[in-house]
Formats: sequence, structure tokens, C-alpha cells
Amino acid sequence: MAAAGAMACTNFIVGKKASTDGSVFVTYNADSYGAFMPLYHYPAATHQPGEMRKVYEWDTNKYLGEIAEAPQTYNVIGNANEWQVTIGETTFGGREEMADSTGVIDYGSLIYIALQRSKTAREALRVMTSLVEQYGYCSEGETFSVADKDEAWMLEMMGCGPDRTKSKERTVWVAIRIPDDAIAAHANQSRITKFLDGRYTRVKMTDLFGKKYALTAKKPITNLMVCSDNVVSYARTMGWFEGKDADFSYNGAYAAPDFSGRRYCEARVWSFFNRFADDFSAYVPYAAGKDADAKEMPLWIIPNKKVSLQDLRDAMRDHYEGTPFALDSDIGGGIYQMPYRPSPLSYKIDGQEYFNERPISTQQTAWSFISQMRSFMPREVGGCFWFGNDDGNMVAYTPMYASITRRPKCFSGEGADDVTFSMDNAFWVCNWVSNMVYPRYSQMFPSLQEVRDSLDASYSQLQPEIEAKALALPTAEERINYLTSYSCQKGDEMIERWRQLAFFLIVKYNDMVVRPTDKEGRFERNKFGGGARVVRPGFPEAYAKDLIKQTGDKFVVPTKK
Repeated sequence: MAAAGAMACTNFIVGKKASTDGSVFVTYNADSYGAFMPLYHYPAATHQPGEMRKVYEWDTNKYLGEIAEAPQTYNVIGNANEWQVTIGETTFGGREEMADSTGVIDYGSLIYIALQRSKTAREALRVMTSLVEQYGYCSEGETFSVADKDEAWMLEMMGCGPDRTKSKERTVWVAIRIPDDAIAAHANQSRITKFLDGRYTRVKMTDLFGKKYALTAKKPITNLMVCSDNVVSYARTMGWFEGKDADFSYNGAYAAPDFSGRRYCEARVWSFFNRFADDFSAYVPYAAGKDADAKEMPLWIIPNKKVSLQDLRDAMRDHYEGTPFALDSDIGGGIYQMPYRPSPLSYKIDGQEYFNERPISTQQTAWSFISQMRSFMPREVGGCFWFGNDDGNMVAYTPMYASITRRPKCFSGEGADDVTFSMDNAFWVCNWVSNMVYPRYSQMFPSLQEVRDSLDASYSQLQPEIEAKALALPTAEERINYLTSYSCQKGDEMIERWRQLAFFLIVKYNDMVVRPTDKEGRFERNKFGGGARVVRPGFPEAYAKDLIKQTGDKFVVPTKK
């Protein structure tokens, strides 16, 4: 039932007591098969009574209808807003008959509308669920990460089909609060199973905003769960569930994981959890997808160490290295052992279907982010949106503070689209570089990695100094202006450094040779002023051995007699 779909994504969630510095983190990669996407910006605004908002489907730009505009909307940068609310998503599809073709709001529009209307994660949950109930939800099944500076939630939502005689409600949904000391993940497979079995405290949406469940309470109740009233009854009506409510599983009824849902999707979750568990091998059979009775993975785990920003950068760049799903043990990566595989995910040879692994880091990622939310800072400083306009493995995560009022030109989409290249656009310059590197990965990637890691390190080193300067400013407006200038400066510097990298790569590795450079990265010259003699590295040894195995003595050089 899991859908690979047009949007095939991954989210990681880190609670504030699970991170090294008390940050709440949400990560996201948008694996959209070449779709051109800028860094979104919705400025704060006020709206007149009766003003309507036109809704266009995020994936296709198809007009869906209108909804009433909110009196006030907040500043949004990417998938985070000025109040440090972040929303990510992954599509899991589920039962096709549940899609509501009459709905006015799709999953993408829902994210950005909610960000513009919410000061907290709980408020975002209320906005999202009430909007789709009022206007209808026209997308397939979706898992959302909904977080703020204090807490993180996982929300799963599906429509109830276009036939109103089968359900008065228009959606079935459930949201579970992720424990503060835990990490969670989702990657295009519904992950919420049983939630009425006593593990969670079920509350009504309105109760979330009362004193009893407030995070400021003396002993706050944090194992919270909210769900639609029909979440079980709808499954019963449709004949998809019988039994006690306590035995009801959300994905069991609406989006049960099959082989693709586990191997293509849950394996990504497994790889993330595996980084922060002493031994996660018990769940390899489940992630592998071939054992129907394998032990099911948990929704979240308590990590064996505190998770840092750098840990999340590394996790977003994962290719299953050192695991049973590693991509370096066969010839699928070509001569230069790239840890990527061409799409589609499955293919047929002589009538037999085969599949490719789907690691977290994949070439079709259009953009990727790590959103950092901090309760111990003023909101205009606390929200830092680390953004990359390509595969997370192939870019540096550039700091874009969630309060900024303008974007760097390179992230704006100005002068470019999905079929118009621009040297001033990060999507195209970063893709230009990565597409040079992909097919000659082992040869060229170290040069990209050096630049990427140096930028990441410089941003991390600067972060305390920049934020201290911002905090020293007397007003929020001055802080926002300062961080806007800093973010735009870093975007401008990033794309200039990436253009330099592109020029360097084409010169250094032209025609599959390697031009020597000195310690400063300058190309060496001979005593006559021309380029120094090139190095001809030939096949990597591992590939050469595989080639000889396949060809036998075909390419053996005869011994001289």
C-alpha cells in the first residue's frame, strides 16, 4: 500500500532532551524527481474580513478552490515560521479509495497555510485538522512532522473519500507527541500502529490548550495523543477492522506496510535509528521487507547518545554504509562506485522483477533542510533553518534564520525554473556540480566533500558569535534585520563557492584524468608554464577485479616470448 509517488521523502525528529543543546530538530528531504523548488517565503500580513485565499495544489499548481483567509498570517521561511514552528511531511498513499477528489486543500498547501497561522505545534495541529474537516483533504495518506521550540508531534492523516454517505467526517487522523528524550522518523510509510492500548493519554484537541496538559504545568502530562472521533469507526464501517478499539492499528487498517513500504521506506527509518542504538539488528528482517512476521519497529526510540546538528547532517547523507543494505558490495554503482542507483526503484529482466535500494540520500532530492528550534532564545534568533537546494550529501546546509524577511537571490527562484538553467540559482548550480560527481563518485566526491564540510564547519563555528551579536541588539526588529543580512550573505557566498567548485571539477577531472594541485588547491604548472602532467588513475581496483572476473582472458596482455 505504501506509495513511492511523486514525492518520496524522509523526516527525522529529535526531542529537546534528546539533542546535545536542548534544540528540537526536524529534518526533511524532498525527493521530487527533478522538481524545481525555491526556498519558500511568505511574509507576515494582515487580511480584511471576507478576504479569501486561492488554493493551488503544491505538486501540480492545479487550482483547487478558495478558503477564508486568516486575519493575521506569520512570516514563513521554507518550512519554518517566525514562531519557530516547523512542519515536514512524507506521503504514504494508503487505500486509494480514501482520497477525496472533492477536497479543496492538498498536503503541501496545508503545510504552508498552517505555518502562516500557528504560533505553536499544537496550534498547527488544530489548524490542519480543522481546515481539512471544513474544506476537505484531496491528497493521499500523509505523515506530518509538526514541531516547535518545546515539543514535536507526528500526525498521520487520510481523507474519507468523496462519498459523504459513508462518513460525515472528511478525514481520519491521529497525532502522537514524541517524547522529549526520544527520536523518531518517517519515510513514506504510515508508522502509527496501535495508539488506544494504554500507552498514550488520549485527549481532545480543545484540551491540549488547557492548563492540565500545558507544558508549563508542575507535572505536565507529555505522553499525549489526539485523534479524530471516527478514526476507528470509519474502518469498521468500511469493513477494514473488527475487534476491540485497543487492538486498532492506524496503518494496519489504512496503509499496511508491504514489501515496498518496508524496504524502500522503513529501511530509511531503520538506518536512522541504527545510528543511535547499541544494537538494532533485531529489526533488520522487518526493514528488509521479506519476512511477513518480522518484529515491527517502534514509532520512536531513546537514543544512546545526545544528537547534534552534525549528527543530523551525517544522517541526512546516509547511504546505508556499514549495514546489510550497503550499496558498495556490487557493480550497481558503476566504475566509480557511486552509492546511488537510477530510478525507477524496480525493473524487470527476462520477466523477473528486481529492485534498487532507496537510501536516505538520493539523487532526486530537490531540497533538504534541518530545522533547529530553541526555547532558550528569543524566537527571532532561536529558529535556524539549515537549507540545501539539492541532495543533502552534495550540498552544505546554509543557515537561513526563520525570522528573516527576504531570501538570498540564489534560493529565490528568480530567473530560473525546472527547464531554465541559471548560474545565479542554487538549485541549478548545485545540481550541475552533483551531476558531474554522481557518475565518477569515488574519483570526484572527495573534492566536493572538502568544500561542503568546510562550509558546514564555518557555519557552525560562526553560529554562537552571530547569535550573540543578534542577542545584544536592543529590539526584535534590529535582530531580524541583522539575521536577514547574515543569512543572505551566507547564501550569496555559498553559491559563489559552488560555482568555483564547478569550474575546479571540470578542470581537475577533465576526460577521466586528474590534474595535480598543490596544498592550496591551485593547479600545478610545469617549468614552461603549462599544466603539469596529468595522472591517469585507470579503473578502481575493486571494479577492475570484477571486470576481469566477467571477461576472463579477453583483455590479458600476451607475455612476450
